[in-house]
Amino acid sequence: MHVGSGEHTYEWIDTWAKVPDSPSTREGWSHHGVVVSETGEVISFHQEDRTVLVFDAEGNLNRSWPSGLTEAHGMTLVKEGDAEVLWFADNGRKRFYTDRYEYPDGDVQVTGRVVKKTLDGETLLELNTPPLSAYDTGNYMPTWVAVHEERMGGSGDVWVADGYGQNYVHRFTKDGGYVASINGEEGDAGAFSCPHAIFIDYRKPEAELYVADRTNGRVQVYDVDGAWKRTFGADFLTSPSGFATDGDLMVIVELRARLTIVDLDDKLVTYLGANEEVCEVPGWPNNQDEGGKLIRPKVLEPGKFNSPHGMTVDPDGNIYVAEWLIGGRFVKLVKA
Repeated sequence: MHVGSGEHTYEWIDTWAKVPDSPSTREGWSHHGVVVSETGEVISFHQEDRTVLVFDAEGNLNRSWPSGLTEAHGMTLVKEGDAEVLWFADNGRKRFYTDRYEYPDGDVQVTGRVVKKTLDGETLLELNTPPLSAYDTGNYMPTWVAVHEERMGGSGDVWVADGYGQNYVHRFTKDGGYVASINGEEGDAGAFSCPHAIFIDYRKPEAELYVADRTNGRVQVYDVDGAWKRTFGADFLTSPSGFATDGDLMVIVELRARLTIVDLDDKLVTYLGANEEVCEVPGWPNNQDEGGKLIRPKVLEPGKFNSPHGMTVDPDGNIYVAEWLIGGRFVKLVKA
């Protein structure tokens, strides 16, 4: 089937990825990112087994490797010299199928991790927790990474969104030295509330840092030195959670069941797979059984999203979306 219209029409394929079947695959919480390498491989994460999965464009599993992480919540692929590398934002907690929506209670401090690895899983660098007083007692739970790539004329600086922790976005040097932090109070829009994802946008002559200020239902935009520039989307976004670009267009994944396409001026172009009413179902993004236990949704409608989370666009304009739910759903939108 197809979604969208006109030049924004896509074939919907939600059975393309051949994830090995197992109880942990069926019952594990999907809550991770996805990227596409320059060779066309689609790199993502297992629902439960903490392994990185590498597919070809047709969904065949080429290989996998243990991540050493709790959760590959945010995945960012960049090129350094002749090599591509992966940055992982690990929020430090993992929902298991035996848990309800909330993370298990406990007074143990959670420390997330930000790690750079090769495409074969070798660890190249790990960033330290930012030296802020907020982390003396508060959890550090990073959710995304963005890099101002040197090949794009950038500094190599690494930006980290602490979306599930203290609502900061931190800046590091390419070698891992802490530089500074922003929290939304630099501009007119106000403090971040769940800065879930960040993205360096190169569509204009000067690169910009986009922050998905999810709980506030808006995007805040900075220059690459951390100076606030503008905000947008409060009138047409509900839950911005991640970014990718396709030519002059930007695709914004929204957790509340849709993709949103905006133009170069941050104006709404169209929605894809919109299905916000599903978010009112008890237990969303899952269902509840008669005893109130969370179970995988009984119905996942083709052409309608349930809870899109990780997202990327390949050079041909095809969109890959990993949905957040028990058992996961991995959708490929093939550009018509």
